[in-house]
Amino acid sequence: MRRGGPSVLGIVLAGGEGKRLMPLTADRAKPAVTFGGTYRLVDFVLSNLVNADVLRICVLTQYKSHSLDRHITTTWRMSSLLGNYVTPVPAQQRLGPRWYLGSADAILQSLNLVHDEQPEYVAVFGADHVYRMDPRQMLAQHIEGGSGVTVAGIRVPRVESSSFGVITPGSDGLTVDRFLEKPADPPGLPDDPETVFASMGNYIFTTKALIEALHRDAEDESSVHDMGGSILPQLTARGEARLYDFNDNHVPGETTRDQGYWRDVGTLDAYYEAHMDLIAERPAFNLYNRQWPIYTHSGQLSPARFNGGGIAGESIISAGCLVRGQVTRSVLSPGVRVDPGAVVQGSVLHDNVRIGRGAVVRGAVLDKNVEVPPGATIGVNPERDAELYTVSKGGVIALGKGQRVP
Repeated sequence: MRRGGPSVLGIVLAGGEGKRLMPLTADRAKPAVTFGGTYRLVDFVLSNLVNADVLRICVLTQYKSHSLDRHITTTWRMSSLLGNYVTPVPAQQRLGPRWYLGSADAILQSLNLVHDEQPEYVAVFGADHVYRMDPRQMLAQHIEGGSGVTVAGIRVPRVESSSFGVITPGSDGLTVDRFLEKPADPPGLPDDPETVFASMGNYIFTTKALIEALHRDAEDESSVHDMGGSILPQLTARGEARLYDFNDNHVPGETTRDQGYWRDVGTLDAYYEAHMDLIAERPAFNLYNRQWPIYTHSGQLSPARFNGGGIAGESIISAGCLVRGQVTRSVLSPGVRVDPGAVVQGSVLHDNVRIGRGAVVRGAVLDKNVEVPPGATIGVNPERDAELYTVSKGGVIALGKGQRVP
């Protein structure tokens, strides 16, 4: 934080494998997946922390981390003169010849980072959600409440509770009475029985409470050594956990439409739907808020170009794209080429995708360097698509990095 304010160390958990997002995670960690044309998923949490003056951040990595490490080291360069940094921290086997057993074990094995900085507070945030948040407001509530941990929660329909850690608040609305990891049938909230508080995977700890909780967890042989599955239930049982309602958070430049927006893009369907949120006439998530920017670096590229009757509507077209066909309701990353007569509808195309002359692509996510030959179709013949490609429950067709299209 700023000089004179409380000292905060940011720890970003970025070691997730992201199996539900395959094939986009076949060659990279989930936080390194491209989003919104030019960003990586990790850019959202890092931007939120940096905008809030949390300027010393460790990103814990593990699974296929090369792409993520490279993005962090080339993009997120802070002032070394002021001692600020964003640094990837790979699994180091500091406690023996083993990899991380869970997110709590990842922090336990990296406690040297905390001991080196000696912060008053530690912000432990997830790396694969799309949202804007000012962590300073959550920190202020944490300090005022004097708890061991404050967990950010967002209201979601109760029917979706099996996908989240669920927080049951006490009668004061702040103390956490119970923390249930992905329950099938949790109780609803008193003011809305069909709604629950889902954990956003963002926690602020008093440093002493975090260290003690991690050591207690390490001694528990029955533990799964996970932040949501182990540490939060433990601190809840000790009366040391409090809830922060994300709906109370406000960032400069927000609109009434995108205030409180948060998406877990852990599945192909959620990932696709979040992109569709970006391209609406009144987008549910506004990438153009310059008062609370999302930072990234997408290289030195020429502006997007439209030739030969190429058109695009209700779409995001990144730098370096060449559109000579028709693009509607789609997101194109840098370097995409759409040849004459080609049609791209409702799709997400990653870097350097090529759509050949007369090809048709509908309702698809194409990873980096995919080439669709002239006249080929994706999203036209469902039976054929199911035989050749990954198709989600919601019907989104996904092709992995460089996958061949017949």
